[in-house]
Amino acid sequence: MASLLVKILGAMTPPPFVQPTDYDGWQVKWKFLVFRPRLFQNQAYLLAGLLAYVAIAIYGKYVNSKRANAWYNAHLTLLQDQFASPTSASGLIADGYTDFFNFSTGRRAIASLHTVFSLRPRQDPLQLIYHFGWQMYDLRYNPYDELILDFKLDAEMAASIPDYVWAVLAKDEFASIKHKRWDLTFTRTADHASLPASLSVMTEWADVTDNLFKATPALSLTKLLSDPINLKYFKSISVTDQPRERPVVPLTPAEREKHVILCLAVPPADKAAETIPLVSAMFTFIDGLTKMNLRPETRSKMKKVREDVDKEIREEAVKEKKEEVAEDKKAARRKAELERVSRLSAAEQKKIIERDRKRALKRSQGKVVRK
Repeated sequence: MASLLVKILGAMTPPPFVQPTDYDGWQVKWKFLVFRPRLFQNQAYLLAGLLAYVAIAIYGKYVNSKRANAWYNAHLTLLQDQFASPTSASGLIADGYTDFFNFSTGRRAIASLHTVFSLRPRQDPLQLIYHFGWQMYDLRYNPYDELILDFKLDAEMAASIPDYVWAVLAKDEFASIKHKRWDLTFTRTADHASLPASLSVMTEWADVTDNLFKATPALSLTKLLSDPINLKYFKSISVTDQPRERPVVPLTPAEREKHVILCLAVPPADKAAETIPLVSAMFTFIDGLTKMNLRPETRSKMKKVREDVDKEIREEAVKEKKEEVAEDKKAARRKAELERVSRLSAAEQKKIIERDRKRALKRSQGKVVRK
């Protein structure tokens, strides 16, 4: 064993340095010191790789910060016109090198606007290589700089509009959005004649779509989403009365919220102002939500769907609770049995262990299926 360990350590140990006697490369001499660069080629490559990694990380951090701040500064005037408190005292808040946040509040009909940037990890070359490799493997995978504007409606506004889930989204978002948004599982997907071919509607009932497209005469949502400049950055817009993640238990009336969520691709820093018309239109769109006039049968059907979902969630919560209680009881019985056995003599413990082994063997044999 010792000789094997010596062999392994010997294989791992680098060979001793041998000073070449015929060195003819460039060298620097100072008194008794001599520096010969050609002897440090591997170290030079490692140092160059490290410096390149650091340079990419610094540049990536700069690009992300520049993009987020350029968009924030371009839209700050709009936020100041709409909100009494358009931003926090510190302005745009950075959380690491890829995530940035802003919180606005103080407007009629809107309790708050949460602006969230989720940018690509440009500061990490390894993650960029991984993303590129995954894109080569899965052609549907298309990472981008994501910007989410989450408008939370205030209680008065929320109470004045029906309960529904509705969205318009780019078709390249289909592969991922239903995994990220539980609320959109309430909807069905369909194309709409007044929208570009690259967009689809997700709605519970066609009546909801018709009302939303006509709710605000001052704003043509279909025209807005058909604009080529807006299409470059538009990913989705949704109106929802459901949480984005499936709740463990049904929400109480006090916990229910309604949101309008706009998802965009972050424009380059020099084109940050191109999304101002799209963001500005959201305020007009939200103000027009109260003008919807859904048919009574549409309202009753959507109410029934929510009652059924709440019932299903409640039943699953009760079932899960019962399973947890049963597991706790089983664990308690097992613990009590182990404590009882531990107090017995060694001979009795051996008998019990042998008995349990035979029972386990019988159970395993009973499960074997003869073919």
